[in-house]
Amino acid sequence: MRKLSPSAHVDTFARDQLPPQDTWPRLTLASVPELVAYPARMNAASELLDSWIATGHANRPCYYFGSEVWSYAKLQHAANQIANVLTGEVGVQPGERVLIRGFNNPMFVACWFAIMKAGAIAVPTMPLLRARELEYVTDKARVKYALCDERLTEEMKKTLLGSRHLKKLLYFDNEGKAGLNAMMAKAATQFANVDTAADDVALIAFTSGTTGSPKGCMHFHRDILAICDTFSRYVLKPTADDIFAGTPPIAFTFGLGALVTFPMHAGAATVLVEKVTPEILLETIQKFRVSILFTAPTMFRTLADMVPKYDIRSLTKSVSAGETLPLATYQAWEKATGNKTIDGLGSTEMLHIFCTTAGDDIRPGATGKACPGFELRVVDNRGNDVPPGTVGRLAVRGPTGCRYLDDPANQAKYVQDGWNFPGDAYVMDADGYCWYQARTDDMIISAGYNISGPEIEGVLLEHEAVKECAVVASPDPERTFIAKAFVVMREGAAKGDALVKELQDHVKNTIAPYKYPRAIEFVDSLPRTETGKLQRFKLRQQELERGKKPSP
Repeated sequence: MRKLSPSAHVDTFARDQLPPQDTWPRLTLASVPELVAYPARMNAASELLDSWIATGHANRPCYYFGSEVWSYAKLQHAANQIANVLTGEVGVQPGERVLIRGFNNPMFVACWFAIMKAGAIAVPTMPLLRARELEYVTDKARVKYALCDERLTEEMKKTLLGSRHLKKLLYFDNEGKAGLNAMMAKAATQFANVDTAADDVALIAFTSGTTGSPKGCMHFHRDILAICDTFSRYVLKPTADDIFAGTPPIAFTFGLGALVTFPMHAGAATVLVEKVTPEILLETIQKFRVSILFTAPTMFRTLADMVPKYDIRSLTKSVSAGETLPLATYQAWEKATGNKTIDGLGSTEMLHIFCTTAGDDIRPGATGKACPGFELRVVDNRGNDVPPGTVGRLAVRGPTGCRYLDDPANQAKYVQDGWNFPGDAYVMDADGYCWYQARTDDMIISAGYNISGPEIEGVLLEHEAVKECAVVASPDPERTFIAKAFVVMREGAAKGDALVKELQDHVKNTIAPYKYPRAIEFVDSLPRTETGKLQRFKLRQQELERGKKPSP
């Protein structure tokens, strides 16, 4: 059992609510030299932001936002001012939780770093969350303070009335004399960062709800640096000359890495866009000469058809995460841009990507291998390794891992025998490459056959008429369950029985015939989270309610 360093937190709630250490995953550090060298005292803001000013890079561009250019020094000054407001006029103590609510803009980033500097704990939230969801977060994490974009006041006011713990709201990007911007104007641009322990909680990230109620994932200051010193340093390999852009919200850990910690760890710049459409994203890449792009598979598929209208030759690296990258999407993007997309498997519990490959190491269709610093296994239900080529449960461990906030039941499910179990069914080949099969709850058992819904989805996406699709188990009186596909068609495609048969035959002729979707329903859209993840569980629940049968 690892002994934690003395905490800098005055409010001890977070450390008190960590799960017992014997239920934590076993942390592994030795395989990456940077991880071993971490000091006992560490503040993420000092490492990612202040270090660049201290080494003479204050004027380097950090963020492009519309017509604005935020240098590293400008971001530091704003973060210092906010930190002074928080610790001075507001009275935030080290260890207290501060909710952030806003869009992808530099002020959101400044607020995040200010919370790190103050030794408090950031609780970022998605802009589309409603008061009911925000109340759950504020009550679960006992959040007393919130920093909120003025455009999102309506739901925050409702949250303030309904939350048991939230007491103080400050709005930024507003004109009011009592707002955060006005308070910042009176605050000093210097701030002495709190001397936090490397294993003080810095972030409580709530899961996006793809499998039910959000769970609070507690991450330390060293965890934030660890994802930079593993995936970013050894796989992505950005330089200070790179320019990042992407679609994931910074409030989501995918976006935090993609648009904040990874570029800043390298001294690079990022283009932030609040509301991204495919057209705006391609225009952004073209205008700012973006070299590294982060987005989800659905966006890559849409962008691929539009690339010829834009000059995006500056793009050298593309990263896909959030859900599995279908082979057809990988091939379409490579054909359109020449980029070999880096597919990444991560989770909020692990903070970021732990399974991936890049460049010539990519095997199209495979997620990848263990990211440097991490170990992967595929095991059976008893935790025993299965032979190469056999479907099993993916297990991972490394320098980060799952620590749920006050949730012993889910902690016991996610962490078993020192390994994290993200809930994915995989096949590992003899070379250590992992081939995605399904979420473990997305496996369909039909007449005794195990069928992967995402495998069928990947085949359907190869058909020229299919724009998006999802495949789930649907109750059936003869086979118990069948594979049912929900399909969003491309514009101009004719729906009907003829197309249903054509799609079914396409699947039969591409993979084992027993896997074909025995039912197909055409829909206008699919349920997704704000981060773009497909919510198959909602479709499963819908089918179960229709069939009144127990869950597979």
